[in-house]
Amino acid sequence: MAKKSAQVKIYHGYGHTHNLVVYGHVFRYRAKAEQRFRNSFWVNLWHVVRLFVLKPYPFAQVKLMFRGQHIATKAAYDGFFKVEWEAQENVEAGWHTVEVAAYDQSGEEIARSSGTIYVPHITQYAFISDIDDTVMVSHSKTVARRLRELLLRNPRTRKTFQSTRYHYELLAEAHTNAAQPNPFFYVSSSEWNLYDYLVETFRFNGFPEGTFLLNQLKRWRDLLRTGKTGHEGKLLRIMRIIDAFPNQKFIFLGDNSQKDPEIYAKIAEKYGENVVAVYIRNVRKSKLFETKEILNKLEENKISTCLFEHSEDAIAHSKKIGLIN
Repeated sequence: MAKKSAQVKIYHGYGHTHNLVVYGHVFRYRAKAEQRFRNSFWVNLWHVVRLFVLKPYPFAQVKLMFRGQHIATKAAYDGFFKVEWEAQENVEAGWHTVEVAAYDQSGEEIARSSGTIYVPHITQYAFISDIDDTVMVSHSKTVARRLRELLLRNPRTRKTFQSTRYHYELLAEAHTNAAQPNPFFYVSSSEWNLYDYLVETFRFNGFPEGTFLLNQLKRWRDLLRTGKTGHEGKLLRIMRIIDAFPNQKFIFLGDNSQKDPEIYAKIAEKYGENVVAVYIRNVRKSKLFETKEILNKLEENKISTCLFEHSEDAIAHSKKIGLIN
């Protein structure tokens, strides 16, 4: 594959002066997948399939540039890289630009790209939210229905649960103000292939801007297994966020279609003092009793919980515990 077809993809990073993190991929090839927002099955199908047509660039040398600093690392076998560093000067709150270049084994530059990193304001709360069946209607527990939602709809026609955006807007301004919103982290078992798709969905529907942390890339031949793996990886991604912001109080939002209650319970065991509340959308009635048991144990450890079907009930709970006005 010609070097000029190589690409660097940078995902929104996060952190503060003393702990900044950026993730990305280096690709030998990545199909062009410009989204056309048409209500057409074939257009949507073609777009999603092309998100999975790619070839990673394994073990490429990577260099990140930020305010005069150069931080080097190496991509993994699947082209994935993580750059973590401490800034030499104080980094103010807001969005900041980073640049990443990739090099082959001989040291020749093969690709370069710019990305952004978010440094939250010093606020009391931070929110970690699942995506599928927490924010978006995805039917994760049923492969056929999940694929139907993904393949038949584009990012602007995907359905989100009623009043969820309003709840998240209120949470973003909980005990702060619109100019200094609480940070949101959207953590999912969906693959990095769907990053741009998900960012567009959230922006179009007016959700708080945030950092997306997704699961390992899949190739086109694994498309039928999208979103069905990586729950342990999700646990680790959430733990890294809490480690990066040890003084923050966290609220978790998820659902019981897959493993969110179990994941949040494990995190609460280790970081109990950092966890204020856990919200679980009840989308899987067969797991109702099991979910209640997990949440009851969290309540015993002084963590407020809410099991809900409609976001209006979650909003009422947030007002009840004083999380929002």
